[in-house]
Amino acid sequence: MEKIKYLIIGAGISGLTFANYIKDDYIILEKESEVGGYCRTIKRKDFIWDYAGHFFHFKTEEFKKIFMDNVEDTDIIYKDKCTKILYKDALIDYPFQTNIHELEKQEFIDCLYDLFNKQEKETYDNFLDMLYGKFGKSIVEKFLKPYNEKLYACDLQKLDKDAMGRFFPYADTKQIINNMKNNKDISYNNKFLYPKNGAGSFIEILYNNLEKERIKLNSTIENIDQENKIVTTQDGKKYQYEYLINTAPLNHFLLLFNNKEYMNLEQELSYNKVLVFNLGFNKKSKLEKEHWIYIPDKEVNYYRIGFYDNILDSDKLSMYIEIGFDKQAAINEKEQLDMTLKNLRKQNIIDDNMKLEEYVSIIMDPAYVHINGKTDKKITELKNNLKDKNIYTIGRYGAWTYCSMEDCMIEARKIASSLK
Repeated sequence: MEKIKYLIIGAGISGLTFANYIKDDYIILEKESEVGGYCRTIKRKDFIWDYAGHFFHFKTEEFKKIFMDNVEDTDIIYKDKCTKILYKDALIDYPFQTNIHELEKQEFIDCLYDLFNKQEKETYDNFLDMLYGKFGKSIVEKFLKPYNEKLYACDLQKLDKDAMGRFFPYADTKQIINNMKNNKDISYNNKFLYPKNGAGSFIEILYNNLEKERIKLNSTIENIDQENKIVTTQDGKKYQYEYLINTAPLNHFLLLFNNKEYMNLEQELSYNKVLVFNLGFNKKSKLEKEHWIYIPDKEVNYYRIGFYDNILDSDKLSMYIEIGFDKQAAINEKEQLDMTLKNLRKQNIIDDNMKLEEYVSIIMDPAYVHINGKTDKKITELKNNLKDKNIYTIGRYGAWTYCSMEDCMIEARKIASSLK
């Protein structure tokens, strides 16, 4: 049995960041054959794809410097975000609620009328209740409700009113009216940078700064004995730790303990799965400037599509497609691919002369966690109890929250600093 001070589960962005700040006396157990988690990049012939769309908009100079110091400036692309909503065969600017003036006249009037007559409340019961209170019936039912139902693959009344936190593009009536004359993107990521070799470039920076022999790939955990602080892997190896840092999805992590209470909480956790298609075609689409597009139409299987070729300024259509599913859903990838190609043609994003040259499919499970107050309280209590046993569960999925890559890095650095 190997004894180690810091045992880290998962070599994604949170686990690698923690190791970078802890520096020594650590081991990372990663079940996959490579590091990166959902931040990996795939290269196929002329195409560069991420596991899902990842774009950098640093808030902290420290992490921006790590990135900038290790990537050649010529290998970084800077973009002002160009995002649209495909609504009834027309492209309107995102976010919907601040661009209702771009709708046809009667729909614009409906949205404006309902916006001024919305029934705001002091407190809201759930996410859908908040949407109606903040934006009125028409804005909600034309875009916010159908789009988010596709994204989260659940009844929006099951989500907490603040389920998306700072990532939801809130706007008051004054902002919406002012935007009709002075169009301004108020979203948190209106500018971004992107490495020419994909988001995995940042993972490589973190990985290359570590001792490779401390990262154990293809190491799937069988169980955790929290009383004796022992982790056993499926191949029979045992590690005794002083501190356990988990970055794996919380629903998977809870099943590693022989603990009925943890198993009950795992059953309560709600989330969706997302099927991602990365598609590469022989030539470009007629859409040559958009970076990603939101699709609220319930008749279309995908909720968002993105264009790597418009970010990388390449000469072939390279895109990602995102399709949301309930956590229990069985996914027929071939059926979904056929449906996706049919819908892309129907929406005039591709035509019959465009040939699919390469594609990769990925199932993110979990993808978006469903935040609700009752379960969130239990998770907070769990994390406090685990902390008393020197166990920390961090990151987007380890902490079961909605956050950015940089948020994960900030949390990992904070925990590492507090334990050193």
